[in-house]
Amino acid sequence: MNRFSGKTALVTGAASGIGAATARLLAAQGARVLLVDIADEAGEQVAAEINGSGGEAAYLHGDVGSAAAWTAARDEVARRFGRLDVLHANGPGRVVDARPLHEMPEEDWDRQIGVSLKAAYLAAHTFCPMLAGNRGAIVITSSVHAHTGVPGCGPYAAAKGGLQSLARQLAVDYAPDVRVNVVVPGPTMSAAWDAIGADGRAATVRETPAGRFGRPDEVAAAVAFLASDEASFITGACLNVDGGWSVSTSSS
Repeated sequence: MNRFSGKTALVTGAASGIGAATARLLAAQGARVLLVDIADEAGEQVAAEINGSGGEAAYLHGDVGSAAAWTAARDEVARRFGRLDVLHANGPGRVVDARPLHEMPEEDWDRQIGVSLKAAYLAAHTFCPMLAGNRGAIVITSSVHAHTGVPGCGPYAAAKGGLQSLARQLAVDYAPDVRVNVVVPGPTMSAAWDAIGADGRAATVRETPAGRFGRPDEVAAAVAFLASDEASFITGACLNVDGGWSVSTSSS
């Protein structure tokens, strides 16, 4: 399938997990891909794997909470590819320790909001004009945390909920030239789960009607669909990819 042939995509958080899976899939379907992350060794490796399998990819170091990093990404896209058609704004997961808000330092709140909600603002601020010229698409990664409280995850939940509201607003503000949608993963197997004990992982599986964790490539498939012409009449939507976790009474 070459549904992104001749198109260019930018994927953030692309060194691992959902971002890496999305970069690989978009490249496999014909896109030239710029990977952005701060995990340089892993990011370079993903780009090398894509190039080694016949795709076209490059890696750029960038902290998505920094405006300067987005400017550098725009310059790199313009220099290397000359256009952008797909932007997967895939921020990192929870980057601060879980704790009640009254115990949370202000800098922890700011850091989580910065790499999640602010990063999506910076993405749109930087790239919507370029995307509009190509009738492009933005897909933002949110989380089921946007809808269900998990102890100690206040800034993460606030950021992920804000991303969904922001996407709906962007879908209106930039229509019809840019489509903006959200993918909403549930429990998805990644290195972050290594810190959770076997009992915790088993409990999560019991709370998920699908009876297992999701895989990054399953979320990537949803991202690719939302970014493709097959979804040309879909904008402002939030697509759950959570194995039913968000509708299960045992998870609430």
